Amino acid sequence: MDLPTLSVIVPNYNHGRYLAVCLKAILAQSVKPIELIVLDDASTDNSVEVIRQFAAQSPLVRLVRNEKNLGVIRTLNKGLDLARGEYVFIQAADDEVLPGLLEKSLCLLAKYPQAGLSCTIGDWREEATGLNWHVGVGMAKTPSYLSPQQMAALGRRGRLFIASHTVILKRSALIEAGKFISELKQAIDWFSLYVVGFRYGICVVPEPLAVLNILPNSYYQRCQQDERGLRETFECILNLLHQPKYQDVVAPIREGCAFYSFGFPMLKLLVSRREYRWFITPSYLRLSLWHSFKSVVKRFIPAPLGNLYFRIAGYRTTPPAGI
Repeated sequence: MDLPTLSVIVPNYNHGRYLAVCLKAILAQSVKPIELIVLDDASTDNSVEVIRQFAAQSPLVRLVRNEKNLGVIRTLNKGLDLARGEYVFIQAADDEVLPGLLEKSLCLLAKYPQAGLSCTIGDWREEATGLNWHVGVGMAKTPSYLSPQQMAALGRRGRLFIASHTVILKRSALIEAGKFISELKQAIDWFSLYVVGFRYGICVVPEPLAVLNILPNSYYQRCQQDERGLRETFECILNLLHQPKYQDVVAPIREGCAFYSFGFPMLKLLVSRREYRWFITPSYLRLSLWHSFKSVVKRFIPAPLGNLYFRIAGYRTTPPAGI
């Protein structure tokens, strides 16, 4: 089977201590990308030295340096413009892919070329607390293609979760969706993935094949603690969905209860504005409240007890052999 071409994009800012693990994991994949673009956003640590060492060892590695710090979103879009592959994989410098991710995802995308993306189960590891759980469990029992209608049905059951750090995206579909929209801040990947997914369907490899390391002072964590910023982000999502460009995905997003993972802050906004209340369905209300409750409890629960709950409640799955 001829596999589609893939570009891997790694944005980096002062993550030199993580880069070696990240880049080694990509270069050790059984199926290689056509290029590994590492964009350094004017780091002040040893990142450039590390990247240059890898570039000297592998012709796949391409270092691109920003003369000044552009921020992660502008850097991502720069990488997207530079990419030559039919598909792109965005790899955070402090995360890690596991063996088989690229091969299994590209094989499935070759089988279902209509899909806009492929994702796997995501392994999330919270550094500060020691909590470790899987996201995207239960979307499929075997490697599968899910239509937008099947995605919405999963969403109503609380089983739809596209783990962004596992996603291989069709580059043309991502560009059509508006690339990465800076106003969306920590929700840039959510918006792009769900727009692409609800337009073209998704492929799912039901194995944990990538690790997301949740660091205490990460961009995501800082945004989550900014209540005003969160509301502005959610308002931006809702305003975008009112534009003609995105009207085709509004109904599937509502039917699939796709906002539930934003928890109580999004629910509060939807309730406060008459024009937004249409998104509040019984299934969405149930999922949002339950997700919000779990998020609060997670802040206080001891790691051993929390990890036991994750196993019992089905938020853990067995890794592939050899991992």
